[in-house]
Amino acid sequence: MKERLSGEERRQQIVEAAIDLFSRKGFRGTTTREIAEAAGISEAMIFKHFATKQELYSAIIEAKSETEELLASAAKAASRKDDPGVFRSVGLKMMEQTEKDPSLMRLLLFSALEGHELSDIFFESRVKRLHEFLSNYIRARIEEGAFRPVDSLVAARGFIGMTVHYLLIHELFGVKRPPRSSPEEAVQTFVSIFLKGIER
Repeated sequence: MKERLSGEERRQQIVEAAIDLFSRKGFRGTTTREIAEAAGISEAMIFKHFATKQELYSAIIEAKSETEELLASAAKAASRKDDPGVFRSVGLKMMEQTEKDPSLMRLLLFSALEGHELSDIFFESRVKRLHEFLSNYIRARIEEGAFRPVDSLVAARGFIGMTVHYLLIHELFGVKRPPRSSPEEAVQTFVSIFLKGIER
């Protein structure tokens, strides 16, 4: 006899099926019927656990986003005014999360290209918060005289952009990493370039 799943286990099963299909076929190319079939349940069961698509999208973001962990790690370095530590922490966490689960990057690209609301939810819950965290840190260090005057938000996006581009070409396009270049070494290079350009 097949073991009956708890409500939380069933929700997780649906989310995982949706993530797999969305990351391979996009949102427009995936139906709730296909999600139900992949999860081994009926369509009605999906809507029993997720009353609206918004709820399902939010559950996907919750499952995929490790924003709190990323920000907490960077905040520790920020409290010590450890400039290399702040940016290294952000870069490495982004690398680790994407390498552990490349489907997140594909999900974001599909959602943005298709004008899907998931991209807006993700931007508000993760991207915007990360931009604000780094921008506020950079602004504070400018006021303390450690960094030269720059647009703090542009600078924050610039650092994140280096890391995202690196991830895009390797995780999505299959470009091989340079020999003897680990994620740690890549992030250290980005941090060094960034800080040499912004420090007084």
